[in-house]
Amino acid sequence: MRAKRATPPIRVPTTIIGRLFESGRGHTMIVVVQRVSRAEVRVEGEVVGKIELGLAVLVGVERGDGEADADILARKLVALRIFPGRTPMDLSIKDVHGACLIVSQFTLAGSTRKGNRPSFDRAEEPTLARALYERMAERVRAEGIEVATGRFAADMKVELVNDGPVTFILQARGGALAGE
Repeated sequence: MRAKRATPPIRVPTTIIGRLFESGRGHTMIVVVQRVSRAEVRVEGEVVGKIELGLAVLVGVERGDGEADADILARKLVALRIFPGRTPMDLSIKDVHGACLIVSQFTLAGSTRKGNRPSFDRAEEPTLARALYERMAERVRAEGIEVATGRFAADMKVELVNDGPVTFILQARGGALAGE
């Protein structure tokens, strides 16, 4: 029988706005971005979010992610030049007057490193994850982009037509872009 792992200390953030960066956790806020010709999300058969030309964005929030991570990812989404113009990757979502379908997806914070059943230990607690997901959607909306969303924590069915296909994974850590 394996020894039981020590329970990590309980974190109590002072506020969502004033969260402290937890160094050493290796967390990243993860966003999967897909250029789409259309996308929609359904909950219990009802369409709750739908766009035509634009970006389908899946958002995973890990423990320790903060508002600065959501903000930088929103700015990057709006600035990404991944639509065709003079070259295949030339125009931003603003340039093409596109929209974003932003959907929360906690499984992006999953780990399959040990065993065959994913672990979601790195996923943020739902209240904080929802706040960061909603903040990111609001920041994109504040840039003048039409934003449709899924329903947080619901069982959703996402349907999309990936144009290209064009798919990127963006990550932020400590308020800066990470990865690559």
